[in-house]
Amino acid sequence: MRVLGVDPGLTRCGLGVVEGSPGRPLTLVAVDVVRTSADADLGERLLSIEQRVDEWLRSHAPDTLAVERVFSQHNVRTVMGTAQASGVAALVAARRGVPVVTHTPSEVKAAVSGNGTADKAQVAAMVTRLLRLDARPKPADASDALALAICQVWRGAADQRLRAAAAAGGRPR
Repeated sequence: MRVLGVDPGLTRCGLGVVEGSPGRPLTLVAVDVVRTSADADLGERLLSIEQRVDEWLRSHAPDTLAVERVFSQHNVRTVMGTAQASGVAALVAARRGVPVVTHTPSEVKAAVSGNGTADKAQVAAMVTRLLRLDARPKPADASDALALAICQVWRGAADQRLRAAAAAGGRPR
């Protein structure tokens, strides 16, 4: 399974592609961060994100796009930017027929580190270890995008087995 993880944000939008399956070593395919200027027009910023996500979908051909589920924060401006970037990524994937899944930050942290309240340093350390990298991906948005992709590789395979069992009229074991 190949997954494009998107850590949405207007100033920095992390993109990370991971390939693998549960119980097998994971492989880093690509990682980057789309950066837009806070001084730029909102439409231009969203267009930059749209173009890069579309480019990544075309060039890396993921089976799924995993994006962080937007959650309420104290800073409404931050959550709005996150939601806008998330929506753009989901739209581009849907346009290309790529399924979109969302994961909460705590789901991602638990899947990658075993602790749903892990801090960014712990998540980055586990991403580095799981992908057998020489150094932690930077900035944190890159590491977070990879963590989203890893979470989907592991959880998505389990979800597919459950759906297949339900469709066959059986019960998952």
